[in-house]
Parts: sequence; C-alpha cells; structure tokens
Amino acid sequence: MNDTFSAADLSRIIEMAWEDRTPFEAIARLYGLGEPDVIKLMRRELKPGSFRLWRTRVSGRSSKHLKLRHPDISRAYCPTQYKR
Repeated sequence: MNDTFSAADLSRIIEMAWEDRTPFEAIARLYGLGEPDVIKLMRRELKPGSFRLWRTRVSGRSSKHLKLRHPDISRAYCPTQYKR
C-alpha cells in the first residue's frame, strides 16, 4: 500500500470507499489500492466508530464489487450527483 497519498487523494479515496456505487475495482484502477488496502487505509484514517459503521455498510454489498453488480449498472454515480 502506498502511504504517500496527498491529502486530496486520501480524501477522494475515503469518499469513493463510502460511495455505494463506486466499486473497489475503481479505487484499485485509480489509486492502486486493492480492497484489503482500502480497509487498512479506512481503519487508519477513520475514527473507530466510523470505521465499524463503514465496514457494516460495505460488507456483502454487491454494488462495491463489479463481479457481483447487476449488469444494468454501468456507472459509479448518479447522473445528477455532480451538478454545477
């Protein structure tokens, strides 16, 4: 795991990890972190209670894994999420 991420990259990785529709594979593609590395990063960066809440939320969630995702879902975010 690369521990030399900028504050902005760390913030984005944490944001992507919290997003329901962003798969771990997308984080791996952009930042080179596999699921175990994201879990370690989240454990290190979040408060213990927040980490437990996040782990409960993502454990077994099919949208966080491309192979388990329904084939109709081809994007990682809602089209209206990034309005200007």
